[in-house]
Amino acid sequence: MSKVSNAITMLNLLSTGKKYTVEELSNILEVTPRMVRCYKEELEKAGIYIDTIMGPYGGYVLNKTIKLPERRFSKKDTELLEKYLEKNNDPDLKELKDKIMGVYISNKARKESLKLNEEETRKYNILTRAMKEKRKVAICYDSLNKGKTERVIEPAELFLFQKGWCCAAFCELRKDFRHFELARIKKIELLDEFF
Repeated sequence: MSKVSNAITMLNLLSTGKKYTVEELSNILEVTPRMVRCYKEELEKAGIYIDTIMGPYGGYVLNKTIKLPERRFSKKDTELLEKYLEKNNDPDLKELKDKIMGVYISNKARKESLKLNEEETRKYNILTRAMKEKRKVAICYDSLNKGKTERVIEPAELFLFQKGWCCAAFCELRKDFRHFELARIKKIELLDEFF
């Protein structure tokens, strides 16, 4: 792919809110890590700033919403195809339409699962900042089994699991790494303590 196409693809990946390491991006884009850094520089020259999280759990994160050109099938595309198929009774085209509808529906479902409400966005941003600055975070977590517990965590990574965002972090209460669903974090505070 071209340099522009790769930069847009990288921006599409980062616009989901997920953190990607340079190595992950270079593998996905099939380029060297040096080229990934070049794409980041070019995007920043265009006014699209990408945060860099340093350290062993670091990577690139895009913390603001950017409207990108749609590169997937839209509802309009599927409606246009439906109109065309009404005029032509080709079984191969119907099979193609089913595939396109499958892609459209799965993309739509994926997009919905990636959306964060205002409160989850606030939690996400606090945790991202904590990872970047290596700061501890105090949370009140509503566990399925144990109810609400106060904890101090050292966030390591944010990731999408099933239909929600989670944070992998060292939990001082349990003295072990745990995963915390953002939806179950009831209170969150960035502390001045570092880890």
